[in-house]
Amino acid sequence: MDPDTVAKAFVDHYYSTFDSNRAALVGLYQESSMLTFEGEKLQGAQAIVAKLVGLPFPQCLHKISTTDCQPSGPGGGMIVFVSGTLQLQGEQHPLKFSQMFHLMPTPQGSFYVLNDIFRLNYA
Repeated sequence: MDPDTVAKAFVDHYYSTFDSNRAALVGLYQESSMLTFEGEKLQGAQAIVAKLVGLPFPQCLHKISTTDCQPSGPGGGMIVFVSGTLQLQGEQHPLKFSQMFHLMPTPQGSFYVLNDIFRLNYA
C-alpha cells in the first residue's frame, strides 16, 4: 500500500466529512486517540468529536494546499501533514491552517487517527 495514496484518500475523506457532517468523524478515532486543537488537549473519540461538533461555526469549506506523508515506525503507521485554508460561512477571508495526523493501522486493514494536532496560521 503506497503511503502517499493512503494519505491522499484519508485527507479527502477527513475534510469532506468535516465539512458536511462532523459527527461522522467519530469512526476515525479510538479511545487512545488524542487531539490538540489550538493548544487544547482532548483524548478519546467522543471527546474529540464533541469538540469538533461544538465549534462555533455551523459550516466551513477546507481547501487543501499541501499533503506530506512519511511512514512511521515498524507498526505500519504514517504521519500526514496538511496545510490549506478554511473558509467559514459568512466570512470574506479564508483562514490558513495546518494539521498533523498520526495514522495507525487497524486489524481490519484501515487506519485510525492516533494523534491529531490542529493550528490556525496567523500572518
